Amino acid sequence: MNDHRGIDLLRLDANTVGVAAPALIDQILSARAATEFERPTFKPLHGRSIPRDYALKSMQAIGRDVRTAMKKQQPEKIDLSGEWPHVGHVFLRDLILGGDPYRLRFLMDRILELTPKLTWAVIATGALTSFKLQPGASALATLTASASTYADRRYAMGLYRRTAAPVCFTISTLVANALWLGAPFDDAMSNRNILYEALRLLPPSWNILRNASPEYCALDSRIGPDDDVLILPLVSHRDTALWDDPEAFRPERWNSLNPDDHPGFLPFGHVSERCWGQNMVIPLAEMLLNILRNDGFAVSPRQTVATVPLAGLLGVSEVKISRR
Repeated sequence: MNDHRGIDLLRLDANTVGVAAPALIDQILSARAATEFERPTFKPLHGRSIPRDYALKSMQAIGRDVRTAMKKQQPEKIDLSGEWPHVGHVFLRDLILGGDPYRLRFLMDRILELTPKLTWAVIATGALTSFKLQPGASALATLTASASTYADRRYAMGLYRRTAAPVCFTISTLVANALWLGAPFDDAMSNRNILYEALRLLPPSWNILRNASPEYCALDSRIGPDDDVLILPLVSHRDTALWDDPEAFRPERWNSLNPDDHPGFLPFGHVSERCWGQNMVIPLAEMLLNILRNDGFAVSPRQTVATVPLAGLLGVSEVKISRR
């Protein structure tokens, strides 16, 4: 990180360059729209394209489910102790999708992250018969259950996971990151500022891929015609030219910064193509973090070390959370 901080462009391998300078990031991500293979969530599913209107219907459905979940009356005491982000993921799955058939809710299980083959085997088995929904099923489950053939059910179940799992995974990981980085928090500090600072230091989407394209060669001569471009928020979020004391967890910095237009801050992608889930992630993460803070949850004082695997979703793993 120290070797590459502040560098606008660096070569990562023979056919990949990394970019972390805000001006060049803006130029590259504005040069053309993302292709279907570059979308983080709605890339082709088992070789079958996901039309934009179908993806939009899925996001609108999960959006309705999130709004419904946030209106639910929560018990006064919720036991959220244990290993995060797993505990938070299970809580969110049950909160948002608790009324769905088991074979759909099982698609949220983190064990399916082990291999795509396992995920697809579970989907293929679950699609053998049609769905019977009970009252209280999610809007996303209703959309999924409308598929009438085996092939369409497989496709719909795959899209159910593609749509809902990132919401549960991202929010539970974001809140776990925030707890690890700063809990217990100052009582006066807003949940939103805490989350923005966690997004800065541990951005769940730490890179944005753009495949080789002639538009990029025209922007910078160091980018070759066969070079893929990897945008690196993980680096730009720690650039000393963009942030005061960039390694420190300082939520109060967001009192005077605008997350929507601060240079180099890309937790939900570029302004030209923001993640559709942004308006769900932040409010739901605020709600969950508020529950944890009100009930006095924090990282166990016995845990002083944790790992951050360099995976698709950047987050601290196996954080032990308990009441203070």
